[in-house]
Amino acid sequence: MVGWRVFYRKKVQKNVMKMPLKEQKRFANLVEDLERKGPIRSEWRNFSQLHKNEYHCHLSYSWVACWRVEDAYLEIEVYYAGSREKAPY
Repeated sequence: MVGWRVFYRKKVQKNVMKMPLKEQKRFANLVEDLERKGPIRSEWRNFSQLHKNEYHCHLSYSWVACWRVEDAYLEIEVYYAGSREKAPY
């Protein structure tokens, strides 16, 4: 089985480093799940579809991650990880 390619920009990495360690670990687990299982991660807290090919979930009450999918290339871009107050939705 071919896995998904998951990537994120430096800005996302910087935001993740500002999170508490517990949420950093959850983010790493989410990325692993996305790589292995694909973009539909309904087992994650508050998972929902935001727009066509865009999804989000909560890492904890205050922290979220958002990603978009390019099915044709089996790519997932995590375009936001950070506080839910600043989430782009």
